[in-house]
Amino acid sequence: MRSPDASWIELERWNALKDAQKASFAPICPSFVIELRSSSVGVARRRHRLIKLQEKMQEYIDNGTLLGWLIDRQNRKVYIYRPNREVEILENPELVSGNPELPGFILRMTKIW
Repeated sequence: MRSPDASWIELERWNALKDAQKASFAPICPSFVIELRSSSVGVARRRHRLIKLQEKMQEYIDNGTLLGWLIDRQNRKVYIYRPNREVEILENPELVSGNPELPGFILRMTKIW
């Protein structure tokens, strides 16, 4: 049971759940997740936290997530996770595209940094 900072699930998959499942912590793995790395802790804890978040992102992918973004605001990096692919790391991107998994979805990073 995980809870990302932001997620997206296709409407068809959501509608396939029973109302009782929708009313609580839904037993479904999101298709797209975003995790934000906090910068409010000490250096050692930040490093530990990054490892834990990377493990969490891999767990999402292993359970069916198609696209995951781990956003490290302090270091201005975005780690992009996809099934059966190496993690892609973007350094200080102006925007991040959800293509091809989420056609047309773009996150402008100026307000995130």
